[in-house]
Amino acid sequence: MPLEMEHVLPLYDCSKNPEIWANYPTKINSVEAMKSFVQKAIEGRERRDQFPFAVYDKELQEYVGSTRFLRISEENNNLNIGSTWYCPKVWRTRVNTETKYLMLKYAFEFLHTVRVEIITTTENTRSQKAIERLGAVKEGVLRKKYNNMDYVIYSITNDEWLDVRRRLEGYLNF
Repeated sequence: MPLEMEHVLPLYDCSKNPEIWANYPTKINSVEAMKSFVQKAIEGRERRDQFPFAVYDKELQEYVGSTRFLRISEENNNLNIGSTWYCPKVWRTRVNTETKYLMLKYAFEFLHTVRVEIITTTENTRSQKAIERLGAVKEGVLRKKYNNMDYVIYSITNDEWLDVRRRLEGYLNF
C-alpha cells in the first residue's frame, strides 16, 4: 500500500533488528529516523520521482518493510525498484518475490516501462542473490554512486518481462 505517515510506528516496530541495516546505505535506529525516512519518501512521491510503499504481510497480518519505485523517468520510460528492506522474519519467504512480481507487473504492463533497474550495495550479497533469483541481468558495478558506496546494478527490460513473469509465477505457484 502507498506509504503514509501512519506507517511510521508499525515500520519502526518491524525495523529494530540491526541486521536489516548492516548493508543498507542508511540506518534507522529511532522513531524520528523512521519518521524522516517516511517523510522524505512522501516528498519524493509529491515530486513524482518516486512512489514508496509499506509492505504488509497478509499471513502475519503486520507490516514487514518498505520498497518503492524510484528514479522514475517518464521521459525515458524507465524506473528503479529499490530502497527495499524487510524484517528478518520474512527473509527468504515469498514476501519479496510477490512484492517484486506485483511491482514489475505494474511497471511493464500498466506503465509500459521499457527498463526497470534494481540496485544494491556490493556488500549486500543476500540482496544480490534475491535480485538474481528474480531473473534480473547483472550489468556491473557503479563506483561511489550513492552515499559514497559502490553498487551492483541489475535490470529487466520489457523484452525480458514475459520470461521473468513466468519465472516469478512459477515461484509463486500462480
